[in-house]
Amino acid sequence: MFDRIMGRYLVSKGRLSKDQLSVVYQIQESKRAKLGVIAVTEKLMTVAQAEEINALQATMDKRFGDLAIERGYLSNIQVGRLLSLQGDEFLTFTSAIVERGYLSLEDVNQVIADYQHDKGLNDSQMESLKRGDLDAIVPIFLDELEPEYVSLFKYGIKNMYRLVDAHICIDKACTKHDLKEECVSYQRFKGDINATVALAGSASAIQKMAKSYTREEFIETQEDALDAMCELINCINGLYATDKSKSALKIELEPPTFITRFSELSGDDMHVIPIYSGEEVVYFIVSINSEVDIK
Repeated sequence: MFDRIMGRYLVSKGRLSKDQLSVVYQIQESKRAKLGVIAVTEKLMTVAQAEEINALQATMDKRFGDLAIERGYLSNIQVGRLLSLQGDEFLTFTSAIVERGYLSLEDVNQVIADYQHDKGLNDSQMESLKRGDLDAIVPIFLDELEPEYVSLFKYGIKNMYRLVDAHICIDKACTKHDLKEECVSYQRFKGDINATVALAGSASAIQKMAKSYTREEFIETQEDALDAMCELINCINGLYATDKSKSALKIELEPPTFITRFSELSGDDMHVIPIYSGEEVVYFIVSINSEVDIK
């Protein structure tokens, strides 16, 4: 994720053009394959086993390697080897910038230092960003929200990263009392914890996310796209509810729904984090134990 965050930062500071950034990402992609692809190529897993693990990630909040170990398909040593073959995402990003001659290594290091200063981050937070540790990254952007907010945002962002687009990036969360967007998908749940969880954005942004999530090139209508986002939200909330049930907390999910026209969400305690995928942005909205009016 940090490669995308820094990419946006480099463009905003005029250190890279959008075209140059696109070239960097193409080089980066050519050098980095998915863990399952590497495992099959190295003959450590079959195609069927890799596909099984990919499917399990839609229902379990775990990484590919961890699930493969649990299923007995890979050992810890084998996963470590695969990760080394896959390469470090941020290092391949910075290497591509230097290889193309867009910036020197000294320039890159200075930009990273500038980003740390601008965002007020400590060295530990920067290391988490560079490692791609989502459990540690998400709280950095939440300004010490209450634990349940952090938990729900983690489930949302981690599963969007795994199931939708491994190249999403996020920015600081903010508190909103009202938000107007072209399209919205949302779900409420009640019980020991009451909440509203929503995804909102332009029709084009929602459609792009829907295509990535469903792996279908043609999402013909707004209704199709928003229905896919409802499935995604239900998946996120379902994983959250399952986890809470382990602590004897009961949560009942209401059916997710969507609105295809310009909509307004309003409430006293809505927290919103932008999810960027390329030039598009979708807003992930969470409100816990507070009423949200959607119309």
